[in-house]
Amino acid sequence: MNPKIKIEDVKLYYGDFLALKSISMDIPENKITAFIGPSGCGKSTMLKCINRMNDLVEGCRIEGLITLDSEDIYSKEYNVNRLRKRVGMVFQSPNPFPKSIYDNITYGPRTHGINDKATLDEIVERSLKQAAIWEEVKGDLNKNAMALSGGQQQRLCIARALSVEPEVILMDEPTSALDPISTGKIEDLVTELKKEYTIVMVTHNMQQASRVSDKTAFFLTGEVVEFADTYDVFSKPQDKRTEDYISGRFG
Repeated sequence: MNPKIKIEDVKLYYGDFLALKSISMDIPENKITAFIGPSGCGKSTMLKCINRMNDLVEGCRIEGLITLDSEDIYSKEYNVNRLRKRVGMVFQSPNPFPKSIYDNITYGPRTHGINDKATLDEIVERSLKQAAIWEEVKGDLNKNAMALSGGQQQRLCIARALSVEPEVILMDEPTSALDPISTGKIEDLVTELKKEYTIVMVTHNMQQASRVSDKTAFFLTGEVVEFADTYDVFSKPQDKRTEDYISGRFG
């Protein structure tokens, strides 16, 4: 089977500084791939390459190949708006728009030209159900999203990402700002979502990576030291540096 996302010999420079050093990995479809490693090791930088968010960073230059369903996403012909529709993003801190719950979810579909009320209503219900928050908010969709709790806001942001029916969801430490109960809900949700989506998650929480992911990549100083099935990375790491990190000797 072809991988959903193929990363081949990717190098990323900020000016003269080499931040990512020849990264290569195949990210499988309908699985959860976790990126782990200490702060500043390149996890989030690599994640943002997958939907070209680094395009917005001044002085950033990327070499190598990243394909989505065998299409080169950095080719001049590839439409970035199409890419961002196919590859959704959920950030570290919940970042709902200061609008109603309904307007948060319909923002993406409207930018893609969907304005029919019945269709938007369906999208709102489907997305909120997929994000396991429909039952909590269905009676008050006009409520300002900023009034929700942190855990609810993050599930709303996941629903917002789902509203345009992406194929891939990137998550940059989606539970780091949340309490343990909300974290558990997001983990359950992510496990459910992989039935329909390919998920790539950056996490500092190694227990979380071992609980929810199918594949794990261990990053260190801009390199991928090890990339394998999660069970293997945690139970029989091939590299001493991986073993030292997951056993808490550094990081």
